Amino acid sequence: MALADRKDRGHAACRDALGADPGPYFVPAGILAEIGYMLGRAAGSTALDAFLLTIERSEVTLDCGDEDIPRVRELVSRYASLRLGIADACVVACAERNSSRVLTLDRRHFDVVSRDIALELLP
Repeated sequence: MALADRKDRGHAACRDALGADPGPYFVPAGILAEIGYMLGRAAGSTALDAFLLTIERSEVTLDCGDEDIPRVRELVSRYASLRLGIADACVVACAERNSSRVLTLDRRHFDVVSRDIALELLP
């Protein structure tokens, strides 16, 4: 939620990384509710509406990824000791299928996964 919260210490790095990346941008449908909850809580309803508008305007593609479920299961199982959850596994599966780029400050999980899977972590 650093991207939406100017007071967050990671805001500038996320903003700059997103600004330098030409896209396309994808959000796995499997994490939409989590984003909505966290964004609404951290930045309020105006930020949540702005995010939804990016999807409505096709600036961000909502990636349904039904075909990703076997891969999500595989990732959750493979990284069970890491406790990789469904949300992060959805992000990995979506990135593998699309651009391999992941905008995240959550290095705890993604640093480990990116040692095995070709992911470009931003910022």
